[in-house]
Amino acid sequence: MTTENHPWNLVATTLADAGCDSVFGLPSDEPGLMDAATGHPRLRVVGVRDQRVGACAAIGHAAVTGRPAVLAVNSGPSFTNALTGLLEASSLGAPVVVVTTRVPVAGIGRGGFQHTDQAAMIGPLAKWTCLVENPSQLTWALRRAVHLAVNGSPGVVLVEIADEVLRAPAPEAAPARPVRRTRAGAAAEDVDRAVALLAGARLPLVVAGGGCKPAAAGAAVRRLAETLAAPVFTTAAGRGTLDEEHPLACGLVGLYATPPADTLLAGADVVLVVGSRLEETARMGWDSLPDKRLIHVDIDPGVFLTALEPEVALLGDAAVVADRLADALAAAPPAATQDGARRRAEVAAVRAALHARHATTGAAGAPGGPDTPLTVPAALRLLQESVTREATLVQENGLHDMWGYHYPVLSVSDRARVITPGEQTMVGFGLPAALGAALADPTRRTVLVCGDGAFEMSLAALPTAAEHEAGITALVLDNGGYGWPRFVRGDEGAPDELTRFTAPSHAEAAVRAGGGWTARCATEGELAAALETAAKVTAGGRTAVITVPVRDDDVPVGVRALFDGSPAAHGDVQGAAA
Repeated sequence: MTTENHPWNLVATTLADAGCDSVFGLPSDEPGLMDAATGHPRLRVVGVRDQRVGACAAIGHAAVTGRPAVLAVNSGPSFTNALTGLLEASSLGAPVVVVTTRVPVAGIGRGGFQHTDQAAMIGPLAKWTCLVENPSQLTWALRRAVHLAVNGSPGVVLVEIADEVLRAPAPEAAPARPVRRTRAGAAAEDVDRAVALLAGARLPLVVAGGGCKPAAAGAAVRRLAETLAAPVFTTAAGRGTLDEEHPLACGLVGLYATPPADTLLAGADVVLVVGSRLEETARMGWDSLPDKRLIHVDIDPGVFLTALEPEVALLGDAAVVADRLADALAAAPPAATQDGARRRAEVAAVRAALHARHATTGAAGAPGGPDTPLTVPAALRLLQESVTREATLVQENGLHDMWGYHYPVLSVSDRARVITPGEQTMVGFGLPAALGAALADPTRRTVLVCGDGAFEMSLAALPTAAEHEAGITALVLDNGGYGWPRFVRGDEGAPDELTRFTAPSHAEAAVRAGGGWTARCATEGELAAALETAAKVTAGGRTAVITVPVRDDDVPVGVRALFDGSPAAHGDVQGAAA
């Protein structure tokens, strides 16, 4: 078999024709998909040092481009090492196409080297798995995999290619055509029921979830909210659907709701949820949600009745359904009524109070200065002033960096790209996800906010970032260990010694070894100067890591409210640091 006729070349061409443009992975013993993709003009190959890094980088890339990313692995430890990242991809609904190999059939059940039941392992995470045992299946399986990765609720798919197929001549390639995202609208009678509920609501409220992103539903959600004069909240994954400085935007929902915006959540009578599974963090602290009249829009019927039973379930694409609802309400827009004017005034008052209470400057809300000690909110403010509201923001879910989920401590526009972990919140997600995001759009600043433990867990991403000149800015909030378990143990009066690092960190040395730049800042003046340098460093394709020591008591308002058990426990943004 000639090199030109090798099945791996057909695999690369088929994926490119279907709309994929990047392959992440480690090279295999024999030339494989990465080698074939290297020679393909429409594919970019990103070699990583760790398969877990590759999976998270694929998530970041897919989040920025909206296209499916390919992860190339092999049977055995290569596959299992990627599973943590794929768990997160499944939780997020990220379109990732996993292409792997299967050992020769003669070794199955007889101790074949690195034989692993890959389909069984990934089954709970994947939308679809396929074992290709005949060359004639190859093109069909790959194109169907891409179709399922992007359509319906996006997610993880697996194509496992038998060794025998890879040693046979490749079949003819299929006609080159991209896989398109399909769109569908809800049934007319369901739309009419939803319109009646929304038109008669005293305080309708919109929650935009991560499903709004692949549907490009931002404009439709904004038009619907403006037609209703309804406040808009987002989930963490849905952030960026609406510009957070829009007059109706009220920040995030659930655990990340920022007081006094939570009063709107409590007061709403009709809640319209668009493209969210209403995971636990979206419901945390929103005790009155089960009593609301719920309208739920999603492309996946399996979402309905998972967390709550909706009064109206609208099955369809987030943008299509939101536009249909807005069209139906346009003849007599609720925003034009006296109630609509009252709602706009109520939201405006809440937004003014949010900015007065949480858009902080220096410590304890005082005007900041060069010598003012840094708090996490102040550090995030300075970061945003440096990178603008349109940067690609990658977040972890550690104790202190959760401040960044609270609007207006940090605010993003609808042109920003916001990448967060899903409900699995794996530690170490951020740095490799930032790598994939930065490679997907090098014209945009890519910034990561994470803790010291999470950063150290994914240092294997740094060499790849250096090789590809990714230009990432990382703000590392350093509490000398693992903040979340320390906080929980402290709340329970339990020992916390195991949560504290005792050996010195080698993270900064690892950054500098790859040509990156590091700084450690304790005051606002130091951080402002460091961010100026970081902008120049990352413009040259190098990694800039700025470490800010943080106190254990500098805890986000949502976390404090969760543990203290009352909305009043949110307090002022600087209360925990005082």
